[in-house]
Amino acid sequence: MTVAPYSAARARELGIDLVDIAFWDRPHEARLADFARLRALGAPVYFAEPRVPLVRAGKGFHALVRHADVVEASRNAKVFSSEPAATSPEPPPWLAKLFGTPMVNMDDPAHARLRRIVFRAFTPKMLARIEDEVQAIASRVVDTVVEEGPRDFVAQVAAPFQLAVICAMMGIPEKARPYVLSRVDAMTEYSGVRGSLASPRTLRLLYGNLRAIVDLHRLVARLGRVRRERPADDLVSALVNANPDGERLSIRELGSFFDLLLVAGNETTRNTLTHGLKLFTDHPDQRDLLLSDYDAHIGGAIEELVRYVSPIIQFRRTVTTEYELGGHTFRPGDKVVLFYPAANRDPEAFKDPDSFDITREPGRHVAFGGPGPHLCLGANLARMELKIMFRELFTRLPGLRASGEPAYLLSNFDNGITRLPFTYSR
Repeated sequence: MTVAPYSAARARELGIDLVDIAFWDRPHEARLADFARLRALGAPVYFAEPRVPLVRAGKGFHALVRHADVVEASRNAKVFSSEPAATSPEPPPWLAKLFGTPMVNMDDPAHARLRRIVFRAFTPKMLARIEDEVQAIASRVVDTVVEEGPRDFVAQVAAPFQLAVICAMMGIPEKARPYVLSRVDAMTEYSGVRGSLASPRTLRLLYGNLRAIVDLHRLVARLGRVRRERPADDLVSALVNANPDGERLSIRELGSFFDLLLVAGNETTRNTLTHGLKLFTDHPDQRDLLLSDYDAHIGGAIEELVRYVSPIIQFRRTVTTEYELGGHTFRPGDKVVLFYPAANRDPEAFKDPDSFDITREPGRHVAFGGPGPHLCLGANLARMELKIMFRELFTRLPGLRASGEPAYLLSNFDNGITRLPFTYSR
């Protein structure tokens, strides 16, 4: 029997509005409690969206908040399409004409072609080759903390570490990295903004986002053209020159990939590192367990961190054909949004889901985008980075802990922390 979706009016009766940016300004615990109430309804809830200037008119979406529904939608890309866009708000059509379409907003066969090319960056052989470089970057980051003293974990550790790894892989000169970081921050500030921010502030953020995209595309395009003429031992050279099958990225495709790598790749590791420090501070028993046998526990700890944190909050899909999911029959053109924090706290999938337990059986979370063709290509790179950086931090900075409350990024896309004071025993 098909259950009709709950309307936005019903959601408002519950005091829940996932479109209103004010919802995302609430404490995390309050948001997770509301997701639990939505899961308990037993059918997807529909949320209407307003029109935002320069962006597609809001059609509204059904919120997928149960683990089983998110997993099924992730696996079935033919029904739950990433086109025209997987991100919110949906970008206007002219944006793709200017900058190209990022892989995250594609379906097969175009998506499969780009994934084959880009996969060269994340093969086990490539990851093994850069492991020593990641370790060296982690050591330099901690050297700087020791020299300067602890102030802000994001600015001193999480942000420079992850950015340095990505730039080193791409072959971005070190002198350009502060500029790249400023552009990434401008892009993520706008990500997910909608609803009550359909205002002059929204326009300002949108302009900053577009300007940042232009700046980054210009930077990597210049490097791509150089590497076509003079290849080097870096990722850009590998991507813009043909592989054995004769495939390569165009300069515009390179720019879109760079955007995706900087935002999705950078924010996933950066957010998980920062949330991780706060979690290990708040749960000293889990920290002690990790440090009792680091190699035995770090794998499970990383999986539990990304489940508990859900560093990327949501992705959108467009339904291509009539399909029943979660007790509701969807029609072609319907929009759904996959909410990963809700799925990762579903008691139907995880025992005692609100507890932080690094011994939890790993593998079921959807924090890397869920199973299917859009599973994060950089997941194993993120795991390697987290393993190396946490080892470096806990080994060289005894008593490392957060020393104050975090400042959170206001976004319904990026579960980011913008500042976290910290200290250690010196």
